[in-house]
Amino acid sequence: MPPVTTPPDLLVLHGLRVVGFCGLERLAEATGLSHEDVESELIDLAVSGLVTRVPGPFGGWGPTEAGRAADAERVSAELDRAGARDLAADTHEAFEELNAEALDLCGAWQLRPLDGVVTANDHTDAAYDARVLEALADLELRTADVCAELALALPRFGRYRVRLARALERARAGELDQVADGTDSFHTVWSQLHEDLLATLGIPR
Repeated sequence: MPPVTTPPDLLVLHGLRVVGFCGLERLAEATGLSHEDVESELIDLAVSGLVTRVPGPFGGWGPTEAGRAADAERVSAELDRAGARDLAADTHEAFEELNAEALDLCGAWQLRPLDGVVTANDHTDAAYDARVLEALADLELRTADVCAELALALPRFGRYRVRLARALERARAGELDQVADGTDSFHTVWSQLHEDLLATLGIPR
């Protein structure tokens, strides 16, 4: 069966459901769409009552209750159209086996043993940080293998590998918040992939 490409309006609506309340820039990064396309889709979705915007410097966009219901219905239909429901369930099961490892590694980035005491990682031990990054890179490769078939059926899932790899690349370049603290960090993107698998399958958090 050929892949099912998610239309831009659903990419934006589903992106808000997965990312949560956010601004235009974060939503564009999550969906891979241009800022202009995201803004256009948000305006149309708002007219339809599916999303709402809170103005102000700390404002942003979020789905309405009607938007959440519409997203759940459309994503479920998309999954069936792709004939990928069993595949998504298998991918989710395999992902869950990796999830604890991801959380442990992100925790190891933030805390490390020092003289037998667990303390905040001040990132002065380059060898320690390099080992954690190497382990995260290996995890990212295994996650890509787990999600590869689903990404062929539903290409929107391929975006997560791009974002995870980019976060690690930036962390190696010295942007230390890209592992576990930034809004597009490895941990944040990992959590969004987890949320997307759950939402796609209709599994409550």
